[in-house]
Amino acid sequence: MIDTLPLFPLSQGLMPDGMLHLQIFEVRYLDLIKRCHQQQLPFGVAWLQKGSEVQVPGEVPSLHAYGCVARIREMDMVQPNFYRVVCQGGLRFQLNEVRPGPLGVWQGQVSYLPQDPEVAIPEHLQPLADRLGKVIASAQQQGVMDRLPIFAPYQLDQCGWVANRYAEAMSLSDADKLALLAQLDPLERLESVSRHMLAS
Repeated sequence: MIDTLPLFPLSQGLMPDGMLHLQIFEVRYLDLIKRCHQQQLPFGVAWLQKGSEVQVPGEVPSLHAYGCVARIREMDMVQPNFYRVVCQGGLRFQLNEVRPGPLGVWQGQVSYLPQDPEVAIPEHLQPLADRLGKVIASAQQQGVMDRLPIFAPYQLDQCGWVANRYAEAMSLSDADKLALLAQLDPLERLESVSRHMLAS
């Protein structure tokens, strides 16, 4: 399916079901975020290859080929023109074309990637799920779940969900994170995460 999405270029990408905190103060994004919140519309988080998150006159950002849809979960007005927003990642997309849009918000023609199929975690990768489960359980016991950047439900039995949470947290190059984002096979994505962990 091909669609057109307003884009929010960031130096750090977003994974499906991931948590994204934004501070909105630029005029172009104030309008976008208010509209998306009121109309429950998604926007695209595009990964910056070159350029600035804050608008620079005359600068055309260079964006990586893959991104992720974001939907607003919470929005708080700190000041009249300053919002704090919490978003959740949705479908991944391939970015086919970028063009200017209203108020300087870039518009992307995107092709959506399929949602991960349910793939159970094999025995040799179960320690990764167990380790993540312990982090979640510890946060629950200490009453600090609000500090853990993970949305429920916790799909600790699914390769894709577990791989995505590690991909967000690990210190990897943009190229490595983009490869994980673009990987269609959730088992292979989790295998890749395991290889990165062994190499670090």
